[in-house]
Amino acid sequence: MELLGNLNIQLYLAAYLIAGIPFGYLLAKIFAGVDIKQEGSGNIGATNVLRVLKQKNPSLAKKLGAATLFLDAIKGIVVLLIAKMAGAEPQTLWTVAVLAVWGHCFSIFLNFEGGKGIATGFGVLLFLLPIPTLIALAAWAIAAKTIKISSLASLIALATLLIASYIIYPEGIPGIGTHAPIWIIAVTVFYKHIPNLVRLFRKEEAPVA
Repeated sequence: MELLGNLNIQLYLAAYLIAGIPFGYLLAKIFAGVDIKQEGSGNIGATNVLRVLKQKNPSLAKKLGAATLFLDAIKGIVVLLIAKMAGAEPQTLWTVAVLAVWGHCFSIFLNFEGGKGIATGFGVLLFLLPIPTLIALAAWAIAAKTIKISSLASLIALATLLIASYIIYPEGIPGIGTHAPIWIIAVTVFYKHIPNLVRLFRKEEAPVA
């Protein structure tokens, strides 16, 4: 119990638990009566919400897709803001960021399943590493517009972010002197995208209209 009284531990638990809230699943279930874990790719993220609801309930598709994207992106930032206001060290902030991505990707509320980590990952990275993340978001926008495959555009953006972070901060992320947290997030997101890559090689990955 004494351990739970530690502020850092409280922040880590909050990051994992809050980020684990499956907003896409909840919104689709509550407002459209659709279980997106049983539809489309089975993913709880905004892309699958949009794709599935376009077929099931077109009037709600864009609204719930946008709401999912926003909530998934903001849920990691909320804990980072609290941590920042509490005067947390950079190492603590980056641990919060990693745990937020893990919470989304391996949610305790979904038997340790979850989303791909793109929205949550870019949310926390935008907060902590804005310039490389904005460059990555620009790369995502260009890739999404040209190839129209969400998973591939996301992985291109992720690679761009890694490259940009090394160019801008060759000595490591300010405050911690290493790129390790970005790599942990990147590897997690890449791992969650392996099924998408398999479908890409089989030419089965559906584009986003």
